[in-house]
Amino acid sequence: MILGDLGAQVIKVERPGAGDDTRAWGPPFVSSESAYFLSVNRNKKSIAVDLKHPRGAQIIRELTGVCDVLLENYVPGKLHQMGLGYEQLSGVNPRLIYCSITGYGQTGPQAQSPGYDSIASAVSGMMHITGPEDGDPVRPGVAMTDLATGLYAHGAVMAALLQREKTGRGVHIDCNLLSSQVSCLSHIAANYLNAGKEARRWGTAHESIVPYQVSPVTCTNTDIHRKEPKYKTNKLRVQNRKQLLHTLSQRFLQETTADWLKRFEGSGVPVGPINSIQEVFAEPQVKHNGLIQEMNHPTAGRIAVVGPAVRFSSFSPSGPTPPPLIGQHTVEVLRDVLSYSDDIIKNLLESKAVAQNEVP
Repeated sequence: MILGDLGAQVIKVERPGAGDDTRAWGPPFVSSESAYFLSVNRNKKSIAVDLKHPRGAQIIRELTGVCDVLLENYVPGKLHQMGLGYEQLSGVNPRLIYCSITGYGQTGPQAQSPGYDSIASAVSGMMHITGPEDGDPVRPGVAMTDLATGLYAHGAVMAALLQREKTGRGVHIDCNLLSSQVSCLSHIAANYLNAGKEARRWGTAHESIVPYQVSPVTCTNTDIHRKEPKYKTNKLRVQNRKQLLHTLSQRFLQETTADWLKRFEGSGVPVGPINSIQEVFAEPQVKHNGLIQEMNHPTAGRIAVVGPAVRFSSFSPSGPTPPPLIGQHTVEVLRDVLSYSDDIIKNLLESKAVAQNEVP
């Protein structure tokens, strides 16, 4: 989706019938489309192709001959069995950038295991460090492992395109959920690798910075710090964590969130409310940053999704196109990209190698 935001023509290949699994991930649904699917599929065209049909697989081979990038998320070796592996398709197009997204990587003891966000989050240690201090591990509220992997894949594709300008050849990118999430362990990983320190759950607190958590964390310049030598430095505050946080929490309970926000306004002290999702999209800065993007969907009508996180000074990406229906662009792609005749397209539709969804 990010590549589409930046101007790439993205063709989403779905199986005829049900299509992408996330189309059924609801409620809520907007008309027949799940809000989940709508959230990550703008700026894409959809073609419905049966990869198990010989003619369907041939369509993908022909598309790779004219495309710059192919992204896939099959278990390693599965597409090779269909004649659509990297070695096979790079023979069709040596400049092809082939990005594989899997659970654990292309090789290794777990390579053939299916991977999902929650499983990778558990295996990678993310769940182990997330949750209340005295409670059980918790899955993050959104699929952070999936999202991080998508961001890594986006960066890898951009780097591969740049490298291709130098070498004239494409490359196979191995991107996986496990590696992406372990890479995001950041200082938690460094603490263990260099000091042998096992991580624990801290709720909203921070292991190495005090105060740094819900409510009390903003009170860094109060009289409490100035009057108490034992709170003068962060090292001392870490040592005296429990006493300091108890004192701060008692003080913060004496006024409302709005009162504290007003008190800290203009002070230079970092502070922010814990917003509900409704409050997030009412925030003036969220609106100013263009993070609410509206568009007309062929069956769902007017929809809104989160807009791009990055803006550029010298250009603006073109306006968004709505998430597609299953196979909405099958005939268009076969005709305009692969130059298929009407008779060939008709034959493919009749053989069920492909499917076309007519827009109302």
